[in-house]
Amino acid sequence: MLRVLHLVGSGVDEFFCDLSRLYAADCLAATADPARYEFVVAYVTPQGWRFPAGLDTEQIAAAPLRTLPEAVSEIARADVDVMVPQMFCRPGMTHHRALFELLGIGYVGNTPEVMALGADKALARAVVAEGGVAVPAGETVRAGQVPTVRPPAVVKPVDTDNSVGVTLVHDPDGFEVALKAALVHGDRALVEEFVPLGREVRCAVVERDGHLVGLPLEEYRMDAVDKPVRLADDKLARTGDGDLRLVAKDARSWIVDAGDPVTGPVQDAARAAFRALGCRDYGLFDFRIDPDGRPWFLEAGLYCSFARTSVVVTMAEAAGIGVADLFADAVTRAAARTTAPPGSDR
Repeated sequence: MLRVLHLVGSGVDEFFCDLSRLYAADCLAATADPARYEFVVAYVTPQGWRFPAGLDTEQIAAAPLRTLPEAVSEIARADVDVMVPQMFCRPGMTHHRALFELLGIGYVGNTPEVMALGADKALARAVVAEGGVAVPAGETVRAGQVPTVRPPAVVKPVDTDNSVGVTLVHDPDGFEVALKAALVHGDRALVEEFVPLGREVRCAVVERDGHLVGLPLEEYRMDAVDKPVRLADDKLARTGDGDLRLVAKDARSWIVDAGDPVTGPVQDAARAAFRALGCRDYGLFDFRIDPDGRPWFLEAGLYCSFARTSVVVTMAEAAGIGVADLFADAVTRAAARTTAPPGSDR
């Protein structure tokens, strides 16, 4: 039996806490197997750490608040074999993973360095391009600078997710408003040539038995007139009760037939992106398909929650790999990375 710690929440804000909890709660339900795992939850908040019995709001509120040193001691006492990261904020994807490296506890997924690279859209596209994958022409722009990319162009923050701050600019006069919207979220915006709409797809790559396996593609409903690019409201929304929900699952996406001619080229490009970025365990890559059928890399999402609503899980199930097997494979491989840190008695 493996003792598995699920690292949930965010020290940044409540939105990231809610997003993390949305996925992590479903992961706990989807992968529960008392014969194989004992789950422990560490829940990070802007106020500190908690170790609740589960992820209901009442269970979280009932758990005492801990400082970071107290949390490290709690994790040491828990004697976990492996950690599953469920944090989607930048510190959660980097600093908190680095903490577990210092503790000698193996974790599922990519390293802090790779996560930081993937989260920076400008750096990621440059590295992927060096790996031989087509990317749209683009540039980074700071406040006061004028883009040289000619419209139509897509303007987006360099380091946000879920299409936050994205604008499609049709003429030069639109750049001012678009850049203002993007630069609210950071000091750099990425301006890319708009790839004429053919299709928009995602492809996950997972490590299986020493091989990089390209999973079936997921395609998103698009329209050249009414929906030329995906925006934030196409991905997440809140219910009447204030809870987050996944809009993209509302019949706006589907699995592409394996025999579709676009599948092979996209999977090849995704594997090349995986290698170029230095990924491990899994990676998720977004592509725009132009009217000639050529895939263009847009960005990388280098995490997987193992929730039933996770894109990687949906793709894996279409390939005949159930969430239990996908989770077991990743957790077993990550547990082998667990080592005794210097000075410990583990």
